[in-house]
Amino acid sequence: MGDGLVTGGTHTAELIQAVQSADSKAAMVVAVRNLAAVCDPAAVSTLIEVLGYNNPGAAVAAVDGLVALGTEAVPALLNQLDGYNYGARAWAIRALSLIGDPRALPILLEAASGDFALSVRRAAVRGLGNINWGKVDAALVAPAQDQVLQVLVQTASDPEWVVRYAGIAGIEALALALRAARNLCKQDEIMIHLRHVLGHDDVPAVQARAQLAIETVMQSLI
Repeated sequence: MGDGLVTGGTHTAELIQAVQSADSKAAMVVAVRNLAAVCDPAAVSTLIEVLGYNNPGAAVAAVDGLVALGTEAVPALLNQLDGYNYGARAWAIRALSLIGDPRALPILLEAASGDFALSVRRAAVRGLGNINWGKVDAALVAPAQDQVLQVLVQTASDPEWVVRYAGIAGIEALALALRAARNLCKQDEIMIHLRHVLGHDDVPAVQARAQLAIETVMQSLI
């Protein structure tokens, strides 16, 4: 028990109180880790509150706890998105991105398209590549994927290279999802885009990611 984690036996309400009464950043991190570890839906609201604290370590622990709760955390994350605290918004979108629930798709599309905060755009773009398409109504999958592809293609003009890099990873993930569903109608468009990025982006890391995506997509088509 040297890491301070609770393994069981402590009621969630007590763990929430420990978070609320933490008197240092280090104590806060431990308290949030303890709360996240119980994986109790009753902790969701407190974990979301933590995202707005100026404590990256606690925010990482809170995101881990929210992701572990998965779809149970999504409604509260969507309802409590902070439009003013961009740090909190970035962490919340990061959690939504890792969960991959399609209910987050509208906010991810909006954030990826034009949020002024780099951290928010990057998290949202990553999330667009992680959507669980199996949870989308069959009649809505194709138009939703068209929207996602359109936004991911637009990220090629983002001024921040890390967002462009995330966009390539997202397009690769979308291409693989389309391949798994035997939907090959967008593959040519995807490959044209990836080759364009490879030939025109001036950041070596983005070029290398585009080359990897091209190779991965082509291999999936064999």
